[in-house]
Amino acid sequence: MTKTVDPPRSTTAGLDRALVSLGGLLHDWLPRQRWFAGKDRPVTELSVLSVTELFPSCLHLLVHADHSPGGGAAPSGDCYQLLLGVREHRAPTLERACLGRAVKGPLAGLAVYDALQDPHAAELLLERLRIPGTAGPLRFETAPRARIPGGLTPRLLDADQSNSSLVYGDSYILKVFRRIQPGVNPDLEVPGALAAQGCPRVPAPVAWFRTTEPSPATLGVLQPFLPNAADGWTLAQRALAAEDDFTTEAHELGRATAEVHLALAAALPSAVHDEHRRTAEAMSARLDAAAHAVPALRPFVPGLRGAFDALATCDTGPLAQRIHGDLHLGQVLRADHEWFVIDFEGEPSRPLAERRGTQSPVRDVAGMLRSFDYAARQRRPWRPEWARRCREAYCAGYAARAGWDPRETHALLRAHETDRAVYEVVYEARHRPAWLPVPMAAIERLARWRG
Repeated sequence: MTKTVDPPRSTTAGLDRALVSLGGLLHDWLPRQRWFAGKDRPVTELSVLSVTELFPSCLHLLVHADHSPGGGAAPSGDCYQLLLGVREHRAPTLERACLGRAVKGPLAGLAVYDALQDPHAAELLLERLRIPGTAGPLRFETAPRARIPGGLTPRLLDADQSNSSLVYGDSYILKVFRRIQPGVNPDLEVPGALAAQGCPRVPAPVAWFRTTEPSPATLGVLQPFLPNAADGWTLAQRALAAEDDFTTEAHELGRATAEVHLALAAALPSAVHDEHRRTAEAMSARLDAAAHAVPALRPFVPGLRGAFDALATCDTGPLAQRIHGDLHLGQVLRADHEWFVIDFEGEPSRPLAERRGTQSPVRDVAGMLRSFDYAARQRRPWRPEWARRCREAYCAGYAARAGWDPRETHALLRAHETDRAVYEVVYEARHRPAWLPVPMAAIERLARWRG
């Protein structure tokens, strides 16, 4: 028999009561999650911003993890979305999902677990999405004329992601955002705008949910799932393993990227002249921060800064517009001989306002070029010619559809590729130290660039 849960309410007292039950469990569990962004900084304080009973024995929480050192320092940290199941007895099938047992507060004596790993809870979450409605500050909405069938079997994707994704019956995929920032998430905004534009390269949203408290924010998006698709990274690795050429696929991917850029310029008409000096200043600031965090980067700073100095004086290049923002081989799918682009969230570590702003489309091109280099370095011996041919084919495909060639924008391409490599160095140093030599090789090349 399941014990009745008296959920804490979203009042100040209710939030405090939730923290009494969950604070210790979350303090241990959160930093171990793949999507937790503050692994290199201790959590100095946890606060519950919102708690809602989503359905019986399942709580929806927004939790702020503070990393400020104290002593009057300004708060620093991130807001995370959690769906926590509570039950009297620990189920053996949910052992990996279990945070532990609450010892005090309103949930005392109950086992607490990550509800997204519970098939029953995942089924109930889809039911919430199928029919528009509310649950406290949560709002569940569907696209016009969307008809989502019930009874679809859920499975949680076990992937290296900064969010959590559930696949329902090979028909739909639900991305649950973990790191929450106020505002409309681009992964809802951009595919919706492209669908209205009739762009076939991006699966259109069919349902989503959001919150109105403590600030309006997007929480998750449901889209069609492509069951027979393979992502670009997997396809590139297969080609490398078989010593096959990948230039045809790279050329087609370049055309697909250009088509998405053209559709974005029409769907979200905000194209402006890029302020290269301001962009270069932001890149230079990121380089300084990265060199402070990763000492191995410091000897290359003068050469890398030259790329940003050249960008500051550049007066050519395409107009700035809405772009993908984090484009690489893992963000594209190939199904039925066509490329599709997914995951328009951008880099989650960057402010939402920046990710929703206009940027040069060269940034997306540079991200994909870096991804070809990453793919080629996953096998020994390293095959730099494979990466070079893919890079050339991709740019040629892009130029054939876009009407301009990224390779002719030397200062822009070098600056954006350098900025991307600097980001990769910090990411790998924090999350995958064994991979750090991959971006560091690019750093050495880009610091010596004289083209």
